[in-house]
Amino acid sequence: MSDRRFMLYDTMSKSMRELVPQESGHLKFYSCGPTVYSYAHIGNFRTFLTADLVVRTAEALGWQVSYVSNITDVGHLTEDSLADAEGEDKMARALQSKEGERFANVWDLADHYADAFVEDWRRLNLRDPSVRPKATQHMREQIVAVQELIAKGHAYETPTGVYFNVASFGDYGKLSGNRDQDDLMRAVRDVVQDDNKRHPADFALWKKDEKHLMQWFSPWGWGFPGWHIECSVMAMRYLGETLDLHAGGEDLRFPHHECEIAQSEALTGKPFSKLWIHTRFLQVEGEKMAKSKGNFFTVRDLVEGKNADPLALRYALISVPYGKPFNFTMQTLRDASTNVERFRLCEEKVAAAVSAARPGDDAIGPELDALYDESLSAMLNDLNTSVALAKALEGTRVILREAELSGACAVSAQRFLDRINALLGIVRHEADAPASTSPKVDEARIEAMIAERAAAKAGKDFARADGIRDQLAAEGIELRDSPEGTTWRRRASLEGHAPS
Repeated sequence: MSDRRFMLYDTMSKSMRELVPQESGHLKFYSCGPTVYSYAHIGNFRTFLTADLVVRTAEALGWQVSYVSNITDVGHLTEDSLADAEGEDKMARALQSKEGERFANVWDLADHYADAFVEDWRRLNLRDPSVRPKATQHMREQIVAVQELIAKGHAYETPTGVYFNVASFGDYGKLSGNRDQDDLMRAVRDVVQDDNKRHPADFALWKKDEKHLMQWFSPWGWGFPGWHIECSVMAMRYLGETLDLHAGGEDLRFPHHECEIAQSEALTGKPFSKLWIHTRFLQVEGEKMAKSKGNFFTVRDLVEGKNADPLALRYALISVPYGKPFNFTMQTLRDASTNVERFRLCEEKVAAAVSAARPGDDAIGPELDALYDESLSAMLNDLNTSVALAKALEGTRVILREAELSGACAVSAQRFLDRINALLGIVRHEADAPASTSPKVDEARIEAMIAERAAAKAGKDFARADGIRDQLAAEGIELRDSPEGTTWRRRASLEGHAPS
């Protein structure tokens, strides 16, 4: 596969470019994850499916993939279309809502929706990322990054927080095109008004707020981080200073990704990501999703409320290439269900043929191999899922047209179905490891490590303290620091291991 080229439309250069990992055969990929204040809707999952297809296509080429997708559980304010967002933290607002009344505190709300997100993620047969870090688990790194930006002259403190100085970074606006003063002022005309800001476009790295429900002590007092800094910190923590690819929804292009670029490149002096891809918006029945219109759907609304087949929902959401706007309809879902059923019929036919082991030549192998190759070629052409799915369906016609499959045909058919499933994830769910295989937690050992970490922090040995936290995180143990001390919980279902 080494001669195959993986082409993607790069938002930065506005052109098709080849995805070439800096380290041969090893893709370092970051895709922005959800803010866990509610259940993720199908538009969110269209974006997450794009990232999943990148991973699957890269693996089809034989590449190793270090894939990081975060959980935002603090700092994402409601007016997020603005460079320096204002309004309430989405987590805090959710706790005050009718749905939030059932949670004792904002931490429990975040845990509930993070767990629900991962459950929906696996329902749709998405590959787990190598690491799924949380903003609240990387607070020290965010504070250190802000300190470094101040030291380098890229940020400054005001009575209300710490702001990034966009005038100090000459390339601000290069992703979104908001480069000249008129464009920039139009883009940020409604940003937070703070007389101490040097420029209206300057965005917050740290918010001073002693009343915020989630707060940490910093050199600038009690408060919480800005939304943008978390992704820069976590991406570089796990993937290095320059990523091969960064992905997200088109709504993140400005301001979130623009701000990520500015603060990351100001910190390192290096390009933050070689390529950028953005998934276009999803509509439902020709209109923007809105609860008031009755066309706002989460994954569980469709799977639990309308008995939709999760694989059919996955099929529907990837049926239009990510770079094109997508109108999701109930007919789209019904058609997808019919197509997924064809793959199930093929699986049943292959299973019966394997048991029968009929003699005969392989009459379909070369044809199926060619169809898989065409499907992969389509995916390598900017994730052209419409063509890839069409070739996969053509393969089901080849399998089903045979009255009986010989043993040799069955082997080729099974190989085709396995490869299509690995590439597109539409044939069957990829089994998770049984929960019973999880090792028993040694609670006394964990408590001892927490005590050792506390002692290390008290002695200002922060490297050792971080090492203990990272070791426990790799074992699926989440630590939570608060003024009352450190608590822990097992999060094996949510956290992955750091890429090697």
